[in-house]
Amino acid sequence: MQPETEPTIWIDGEFRTKETATVSVYDHGFLYGDGVFEGIRVYSGRVFESHAHLVRLYESAKSIRMTIPMSLAELSDVLEACVKKSGMTDSYIRLVVSRGPGDLGIDPRKSPRPCVIVIVDKINVYPAEVYQTGMAIITSSVTRNHSNACPPRVKSLNYLNNVLAKIEANDAGVYEAIMLNSQGNVAECTADNIFIVRSGEIQTPGTSEGILEGVTRRVVMELAKQHSIPLVEKVLQRHDVYIADEVFLTGTGAEVVPVTKIDGRVIGDGTPGPITKKIAQIYMKFARGG
Repeated sequence: MQPETEPTIWIDGEFRTKETATVSVYDHGFLYGDGVFEGIRVYSGRVFESHAHLVRLYESAKSIRMTIPMSLAELSDVLEACVKKSGMTDSYIRLVVSRGPGDLGIDPRKSPRPCVIVIVDKINVYPAEVYQTGMAIITSSVTRNHSNACPPRVKSLNYLNNVLAKIEANDAGVYEAIMLNSQGNVAECTADNIFIVRSGEIQTPGTSEGILEGVTRRVVMELAKQHSIPLVEKVLQRHDVYIADEVFLTGTGAEVVPVTKIDGRVIGDGTPGPITKKIAQIYMKFARGG
């Protein structure tokens, strides 16, 4: 077990303490949720899938017409320096780029320079026992953002859509909620991508269904292919989820977590299935460099 440590925080070129880490109340990230972010895992001192996360960050920024004030290579070096300074071998990075300070109007032209923030700390998304026994989730009544509204493929600071669905999960006494798109098809969960297993085949919604292209999702898909586990992207509806043999979620924070009950319906035999357990095993081995 690692010793207790304080988070390492870097803001626009300066290291700060948790008490002194502040941003302007005029920052449009705070005022309007105008910005982008990434959550990145660190395993054994190694920033996991660093390049993939940074590419997605820069693509998200480009999509919302925001220029990150440093190169990808420079930001990668900052992440490495922050991880080294933290002294934590296993940790979580929250990388945030907000539009930056402006005025009380919405016009992003009034925010000439984005603010870049790196936080290195610990994270525990779900209790350890759910990885062994599986967890229950619900389907939210909150519709996933339409791609022409707040594009789900942009990992933006505007997470209210997800937060409202998470509140429904909290009210139901579960940890996660499935979000459906405007056509009523399965998109993703509030913070995780979703996969089901039918007759030995893994199935998951594609980008056209209103999902964030998760880095963990991509790694899992690649690992499944390498291990000759059939996997397809396809349209899924609630019926498909309810009758699945297995269901599991993926995410940087969650990693690979089995789901054994949805909307009161038991999935499979009510325990994590063999393909879910295999995917979790090979994913963690890969993540830790095994």
